[in-house]
Amino acid sequence: MENVLFSEHEIAACDTMLSESAVRNYFGASIQCIDNTLLQWTEYFRVLNPSLPPQSPAFQSELNDFLAEHRLPNIGNWIFYPWLNTAVRILPKAEFRHVRYSRNKNKIKESEQNELFTKTVGIIGLSVGQTVGVTMAMEGSFGRIKIADFDVLDLSNMNRLRAGVHQIGLPKTTLLARAIVEMDPFMEVILFPDGITAENLSNFTDGLDLLMEESDSLEVKIESRKWAKKQGIPVIMDTSDRGMLDVERFDNEKDRALFHGLVPNIESIDISTISSEQRMQILMQLVDYPNLSDRLKESYALLGSELVTWPQLAADVMAGGGHAAEAARRILLNLPMPSGRYYVELDKSSV
Repeated sequence: MENVLFSEHEIAACDTMLSESAVRNYFGASIQCIDNTLLQWTEYFRVLNPSLPPQSPAFQSELNDFLAEHRLPNIGNWIFYPWLNTAVRILPKAEFRHVRYSRNKNKIKESEQNELFTKTVGIIGLSVGQTVGVTMAMEGSFGRIKIADFDVLDLSNMNRLRAGVHQIGLPKTTLLARAIVEMDPFMEVILFPDGITAENLSNFTDGLDLLMEESDSLEVKIESRKWAKKQGIPVIMDTSDRGMLDVERFDNEKDRALFHGLVPNIESIDISTISSEQRMQILMQLVDYPNLSDRLKESYALLGSELVTWPQLAADVMAGGGHAAEAARRILLNLPMPSGRYYVELDKSSV
């Protein structure tokens, strides 16, 4: 399976089903119907009238007139989430997004928000990548997203991934896609559930405005950057150790060396032919091993003996995902975000 548009959920206009009984007839008699559009329309009215005191008689009077005009059975959409067995009624797309992202203003200006909705981002690897995707969806930092990971949710993943025990075994792509459309059902999510391969990498990177690379595979790390460099796509990577964040602006720097030139001539190395020891040596160069945290260094020495893989903590992943999402937004809006390796650490106070 090369890629697929996520379409587990369904969006239906209210004018096609004017009552909850019609919704149940369409989606299923046993489903839960949630209609909280009174709250949504009330908040929409407040957003449109910020200077009107909510407790004033004028507010309630004008709100009643507004609701009489807008809160009608044929206005809005029903969103059916089969994995929740629930249909939720929401505002029409324009009004929904006007309220949904109203608290972004003016940290994100309205013109910037509209521009972000035109952007396509790609995320490879859905550990840190899940947090980045969720955070960017919360802020509305894209309109379309491609996500790639071949793996399913394991119990041990839950020390850093937002998931419940009922979701163990669920593909990580599905896990993130559901989270995104539960927040904004109008976002377009493209799944690459087999992960990144030599055959689908060009398809994955095609049309991207930004690539978030969080793969465990050295081959994918290198090859995805080759394609990004060729197509002028900026790349961001967070390592969730010492708050380390890499930014590579291949959109502005066509001749920039991969990974800041930490491994000379890495583009010409055939990774498939080198030994595991050589792979580890390259990886140590890429992450700048001397500057890793002491505890991660200790963990690397125990891989394959006491540890299955390197450790990651929720706090590090959440913080790193937030910083990566901010860097992504800056790049997508053409705000200052130079290439480089950044560290954000609590134990490096400047006060």
